[in-house]
Amino acid sequence: MNDEVSNTVSFSELQAYFADDYFHFGDVINPPETSDRQTGVVWDLLSLRQDSSVLELGCGYGRITNRLAEKGARVAGLDISPILLKKAEADAAERRVNVEYVLGDMRSLPWRDRFDAAFLWYTTFGYFDDADNERVLREAASSLRKDGRLLIDHANRFAFLRQKSPIYVVQRNDDLRIDIMSNDVLSDRRNAERIIVRDGCVRRTHLSFRQYGFSDFVRMLRSVGFETVEAYGQEGGTFTSDSSSLMVVAHK
Repeated sequence: MNDEVSNTVSFSELQAYFADDYFHFGDVINPPETSDRQTGVVWDLLSLRQDSSVLELGCGYGRITNRLAEKGARVAGLDISPILLKKAEADAAERRVNVEYVLGDMRSLPWRDRFDAAFLWYTTFGYFDDADNERVLREAASSLRKDGRLLIDHANRFAFLRQKSPIYVVQRNDDLRIDIMSNDVLSDRRNAERIIVRDGCVRRTHLSFRQYGFSDFVRMLRSVGFETVEAYGQEGGTFTSDSSSLMVVAHK
């Protein structure tokens, strides 16, 4: 029998996965025009306005966070990777925007009743076991003011299960990133073995995340204090079994 806990990702594994190699291939995976478009989707789904206070959990190198700040939001970003946060701060300085970046664990947030909205983007939710994943949602809810909104961009497990190719290769100049993907249908987890070939060196990292369906999100989000939960497909369209993403918007 599979043990779900053994498939979760440790703090050290997350830091190894989201490090300089992750940033190195970032603009190949998500070029600037993609990040611009996704920022607009976040803005619209969260009903943001000038001066809205927004928190991104798992903000990485700030590709969405800093763009939201450029659009006039008051933004904070939290991540476990000091390397990526330094990249985010450098990009914010280059864009001349003020963003509060914090090194921390999304399971234990330093804010209470502060933000109008929060979001987890690009499959940033689900790294832990069920109890800790729900704890992330509880902490996110606690960071929001009354009537606050939470957006979760999650992979659609129905689409993943239909994918025929489990290997993805990304190239930047002479450097390669190879992702070998697999689904554990007993634990509902998506596993990624990443091989980096860069500057004559080979590095391997591992990532796993729990694949939740919309009914799971409804149950979890209502249990931590959200009143309504809505589903959208990629870029805020209608969610169907063919959608690559499940975007969940919850209101306190």
